[in-house]
Amino acid sequence: MKFLVHQENNETKVAINDNERVINLDQLINDAQINDINYVIANIDAIEQKVERANVEVKTKNAADVHYLPAVDPSTIICVGLNYRKHAEETNAPIPESPILFNKFKNTINAHNGVVPLPKKSQEVDYEVELGIVIGKHCKDVSVDEALHYVAGYTAVNDFSARDLQMKTPQWMLGKISDGFCPAGPNLVTKSTITDPNNLTLKTTLNGKVRQDSNTSDMIFSCAEIVSYLSEHMTLSPGDLILTGTPEGVILGDPEGERVWLKDGDELVVEIEKIGQLKNTMVDEK
Repeated sequence: MKFLVHQENNETKVAINDNERVINLDQLINDAQINDINYVIANIDAIEQKVERANVEVKTKNAADVHYLPAVDPSTIICVGLNYRKHAEETNAPIPESPILFNKFKNTINAHNGVVPLPKKSQEVDYEVELGIVIGKHCKDVSVDEALHYVAGYTAVNDFSARDLQMKTPQWMLGKISDGFCPAGPNLVTKSTITDPNNLTLKTTLNGKVRQDSNTSDMIFSCAEIVSYLSEHMTLSPGDLILTGTPEGVILGDPEGERVWLKDGDELVVEIEKIGQLKNTMVDEK
């Protein structure tokens, strides 16, 4: 099942995307909290069942016509770096022996069709298509075999990165935390729909040209391994968002003299199988 968040008459609505027909949940379920995406995430199994049992006449909208909001509203955003073998190879980095972790913050969250400001202090902004894991239950010290039971679903993310800021110090955070640098959407797809997150095609298109084209099977650490590893070190909570790394094809992987960094007006589309296309436009606010 696909969920999305959109704005309708100045109100936030959580809806079902049923073959590009948008159906607001409050038409199907009588619950005062049903338009809070984190409430939906924390009760995802029960809400899926209620939607499937609902037998009412509903109004629908075309998915192309809605004003999208971010598909998630996380309090915690954790990112995994260099988690695709070919991406590590293209950047001449050694294959990690354990997950490389860094973080983003709420100011980075952006939506499908949202604009992404180019930071004033950076000249080297890059894209990264990533599968986002959305946690559905509190989990701590869970095994790899159990890990995906604690997942609510998955979304597409573009992990924008200011490479010159990222490489200023050994810690990458500065290059990852600019406003709007974490668009997520357009849909949140439940784990009942995506049963194997490590067998999904994903790609990035820049101004109509395919730049990244890979499969999540190239991950060094699988989604289950990532969730388990994180849960050994912290408690994960419903709504937490985990970015699982990007495949080869980023600008940083081009030969140094041939890198053309993102600029004003560039149009990015990141696409993940079963989730959909997440579109964003770069805007120069310098």
